[in-house]
Amino acid sequence: MSYYDTHPFQGRRLTDQERARVLDYQDSIHYSPRYSDDTHEYRHVMLPKAMLKVIPTDYFNGETGTLRILTEDEWRGLGVTQSLGWAHYECHTPEPHILLFRRPINFEQELKAQQQALLQAQQLKQQQQQ
Repeated sequence: MSYYDTHPFQGRRLTDQERARVLDYQDSIHYSPRYSDDTHEYRHVMLPKAMLKVIPTDYFNGETGTLRILTEDEWRGLGVTQSLGWAHYECHTPEPHILLFRRPINFEQELKAQQQALLQAQQLKQQQQQ
C-alpha cells in the first residue's frame, strides 16, 4: 500500500510531465542529520539548485522567490522522502534550495502508542463479536 492510498491528496498535484522533470533530481536530494530542541526534532533538506528551475512557479512565493510552504503531499511529490510526521515550516531565504522541516520531538512514540491503542481496540471489538 502506498502513502497516497491512505489519505486524500492535499495541495496541487504535479502533472506527469512536471513530476518526470523533478524526479530526475531525486537521487541528488541531500538530507541533514536530525537535530532537536526541547519541543521539536528538525532537519533540513537540500534540493539540487538546478531542480529549482524545473519546479512549477506556483510552488514559489512571489515575494521572496523561495518555495512557499509546501503540503506534505507537495514535497513528497517533488521526490522528498521522509518518515511520517515531518512538516515543511520554512525556507532558508539566502539559499532557496534548502527546505526546513520539523516534527514534535515525541512524534514516533505517540504514533506507536496510537497504533497500539487502535490495534487493542480492534482486537477487543473482534472478541466481543465472537
